[in-house]
Amino acid sequence: MITLAEGLRLPTNGLDYTILAIYFVVVLGIGFAAKRSVKTSLDFFLSGRSLPAWVTGLAFVAANLGATEILGMAANGAQYGAYTVHWYWIGAIPAMVFLGLVMMPFYYGSKVRSVPEFLLHRFGPSSHLLSSVIFAVSSVLIAGVNLYAMAIVLQALLGWPQWVAIVVAGAFVLAYITIGGLSSAIYNEVLQFFVILAALIPLTIVGLKRVGGWDGLTDSLNSSHGDAFLTAWKGTGIGEANPLGANWLTIVLGLGFVMSFGYWTTNFAEVQRALSAKNLSAAQRTPLIAAFPKIFIPLVVVVPGLIALVMEPTLGKSKDGLQYNDAIPVLMRDLLPNGVLGIAVTGLLAAFMAGMAANVSSFNTVFTNDIWATYLKKGREDRYYLKTGRVVTAVGVLIGMGTAFIASSFSNIMNYLQTLFSFFNVPLFVVFIIGMFWKRTSAAAGFWGLLSGTVAAMINYFWLYKQGIIAIPSEQGANFVSSIVAFVVGALVMVLVTLVTKPKPAASLAGLVYGSRSPGMEELPAEGDDAWYRKPALLGWGAVVLAAVCYIPFSF
Repeated sequence: MITLAEGLRLPTNGLDYTILAIYFVVVLGIGFAAKRSVKTSLDFFLSGRSLPAWVTGLAFVAANLGATEILGMAANGAQYGAYTVHWYWIGAIPAMVFLGLVMMPFYYGSKVRSVPEFLLHRFGPSSHLLSSVIFAVSSVLIAGVNLYAMAIVLQALLGWPQWVAIVVAGAFVLAYITIGGLSSAIYNEVLQFFVILAALIPLTIVGLKRVGGWDGLTDSLNSSHGDAFLTAWKGTGIGEANPLGANWLTIVLGLGFVMSFGYWTTNFAEVQRALSAKNLSAAQRTPLIAAFPKIFIPLVVVVPGLIALVMEPTLGKSKDGLQYNDAIPVLMRDLLPNGVLGIAVTGLLAAFMAGMAANVSSFNTVFTNDIWATYLKKGREDRYYLKTGRVVTAVGVLIGMGTAFIASSFSNIMNYLQTLFSFFNVPLFVVFIIGMFWKRTSAAAGFWGLLSGTVAAMINYFWLYKQGIIAIPSEQGANFVSSIVAFVVGALVMVLVTLVTKPKPAASLAGLVYGSRSPGMEELPAEGDDAWYRKPALLGWGAVVLAAVCYIPFSF
């Protein structure tokens, strides 16, 4: 999955390891501090729904900003150029805004503890159990990606054996989540967000200075890769060839709508952060606040990939030499002095731990509440489920270590993650969006739509694409197509099944379909929530406009 070239060993010294040790101490300290607030299972799984919007907002973006994204998007920047910005400005921001403005009132207003639990109320036990199992499987698979990627990176950069890196990071994630629950994970993610920026910003600034600033960077890449390499849309006409292997239609529909909305609106590793907010207003603002730093992440992730391509022109040219995945490690090796190097290594480690912790904390919530407590051990006292959650956390970490090696058959980090999203998140989004906006949708339609969408995506990828039955230029292009197939098949099946089955009574859908609210769930705004700068609509549309403006320099 990640192959880092020889010769990337960093010249670390005692100062760098001291910074790393201080970080680990602070991480555990946050875990022990959070433990004092964990009295019930709601405290453990959802922080007692007590956190302010700025904390949950930063945790929301940090949970997504794992090192797999940092290394993967830097690699994509070096390989695909400015096409990579689509993953942010069309592949994230609109969906994050939709989550905040449209879907969070349903999630938070119905007081569910997880995304699958919402399906229990809307469609019934069959859809609920299927979605819970699918989400539990995808969570440990993605947690394993972070662990395996981190082990190989630390082996290349610091000389740590893979098993040492896996055990050390896994043990620390296990410790602070088991001790302090979701609050510990979230406050650590806020810390990790700033540590990651402290690592990437100096890398970007020093790198730009080394290649002659932005003008020097663009001149070098235009001469070596052509003037389309730094544009986001050139060459994306239907029938035209480009490095991404996708045209504007598959980018807009496959990435911008289906995959993006499927991931951001139904992925509980993200939604869980918003559900832990102190009230509905804070829950709505969580993804909207996160959207603003997300807009500018390409400046410290994609741009370093471009810088690395100028500094190391052989990047990705030979199987035996430096690969695109080496972009960030190459810059760390060549540009950063000791001390700053320690911060950069700590930032990478923080990113891996943030990505893993997000998936482990969502796994323990879904498995405990949606599978164990609902179908296996009903009606136990709250202390029992609190203890179960801690045990399941340990199980999730151990399974994540095992599933890490499944990813070894994939040549690119983002290819693997996008494949998982097309399999698991897109069919879930189909069920949600149709069930929320069409009251007639039946319980049977939810189950069969989810199952058929998942199977259709897998058939398209493993049979039609992998067996060469249909020609798709790249794995990313195949993932976009798989997402569209999953959405279309799932939607058609839901419509057909709904037409021949009995819908749920309208009275049981209050708060579960658009235009209705759960009885007794109305909230008066908290003090300060009615301020103009906290209006969800203003934040949401402001983020969309800002993302659109960011496209302008990369469109000509």
